[in-house]
Amino acid sequence: MSDLKNVTDASFEQDVLQADKPVLVDFWAEWCGPCRMLTPILEELAAENPEKIEVVKVNVDENPGTAAKFGITSIPAVYAFKGGEHVQSSIGAKPKQVLEQEFADLLK
Repeated sequence: MSDLKNVTDASFEQDVLQADKPVLVDFWAEWCGPCRMLTPILEELAAENPEKIEVVKVNVDENPGTAAKFGITSIPAVYAFKGGEHVQSSIGAKPKQVLEQEFADLLK
């Protein structure tokens, strides 16, 4: 089980769109092998950058409204939100170094 906060359709606005700092949202599902591979990498990013970003998870099977709102068709999908806006995306399981490069603007 992940240490990352689980966000639901009901809590997405408050937990992500109204957050004080940038939020990386991991759209995932229990049955998705690459999603499970990505979780420890995202946990590391969250632990190493607690003052810069928050990392949360949205289970697409349990929260289809949020997944549909953002057009999630492939998982894992990591979406970055800043100031209530979707600013960046990364699709697929990737090594930590690649994610750090992709989201470098948020980790400065």
